[in-house]
Amino acid sequence: MAGSEEKTEKPTPKRKKQARKDGQVPRTPELGGWLGLLVVSLAMGPLLDHELGALRTMMATSLRSAADPSISLALTLLGDAARHAFLTLLVLGSMMLVVGVVSALAQGGFYLSPKLVKPDPKKLDPIKGAKRLFGPHAAWEGVKVLGKSTVVGLLAWGAVKSMMPLVGGLLPIGVVLHQVTAEVSHLLLTVAVAGLVMAAADYAMMRRRIGKQLRMSHSEIKQEHKQSEGDPLVKGAIRARQLAAARNRMIADVATADVLLVNPTHVAVALRYDPEQGAPRVVARGAGAIAARIREVAAEERVPLVQDVPLARALYRHCQVGQEIPRELWAAVAQVLAFVLSRRHAGQHGGEHRTPRRTDELPEVLAHSRRRRAVEGA
Repeated sequence: MAGSEEKTEKPTPKRKKQARKDGQVPRTPELGGWLGLLVVSLAMGPLLDHELGALRTMMATSLRSAADPSISLALTLLGDAARHAFLTLLVLGSMMLVVGVVSALAQGGFYLSPKLVKPDPKKLDPIKGAKRLFGPHAAWEGVKVLGKSTVVGLLAWGAVKSMMPLVGGLLPIGVVLHQVTAEVSHLLLTVAVAGLVMAAADYAMMRRRIGKQLRMSHSEIKQEHKQSEGDPLVKGAIRARQLAAARNRMIADVATADVLLVNPTHVAVALRYDPEQGAPRVVARGAGAIAARIREVAAEERVPLVQDVPLARALYRHCQVGQEIPRELWAAVAQVLAFVLSRRHAGQHGGEHRTPRRTDELPEVLAHSRRRRAVEGA
């Protein structure tokens, strides 16, 4: 059974595409968060320096205006404070937006899976819920939480310990703020780098788990190939019907031919000549049983039958149905058509005849002179 067969084969492109539609994509939500923290840690120093300078300027202006306060000055100071806060939030928000887009693109791009939000009664299965709660995935999630807590706790303890000498009020406030800002920025940077390492490990684990879920068995690959390419038996039956239909149309076109060249029973080639379409064209050809059927229809429709072994073989070898005869055979065919048309003008139709040509030699048909299949309706 396909369900009990071991799945050891890599997923096919079709299986991967379907998995993407179903939301089975290796992705960790932590990558965007840790990248955002890294960007904030790098931008916090310059932003705080700029905003602290603006804050000192605003405080000095406020103190100078205390001697002569006014509503317009207060509104101006309030507007400056709001503008600085808005610009800071705009810069941080834009950074986080770019980080979110980059993290999504790095994990396979954006995708929308309606199947994930569609209600599924299978999700309420308590047995599967218990497996998810106590399975390998849950164990990995617990290891991640424990690891993140341990790393962040140790790094935070180291940063706080290094800032302890600053507590006591012996240093100027400007020095304290600058040192604290540097320590906090370094702490965030270190935590972000450690978080990115853990996010990479989580992504590798998710990729391994999804890859294992998408593995296929030999029977599944065969079934998929059969569905995409079609059942060989069905394709063979369709092809046989198409060939039969084409053969029936060809047999029906024998009635429109001007002459049938035979060899004498194995090969048959029916030609039709229309001065408006150029050289004579092959309307039917065949060998063996098909040639016998063409001869029968030609006899019923009173199409003249001319026995010309070399010419019939050459036409059968170098021409397809609907194709003009090669240039090298024009003269030989012209002799046969002149003979047939002269009998038609005399009121004589059908019958079996020997070739009017006096020689069996034919010029060699060159490959570049063979006509392409004529376009239907040309």
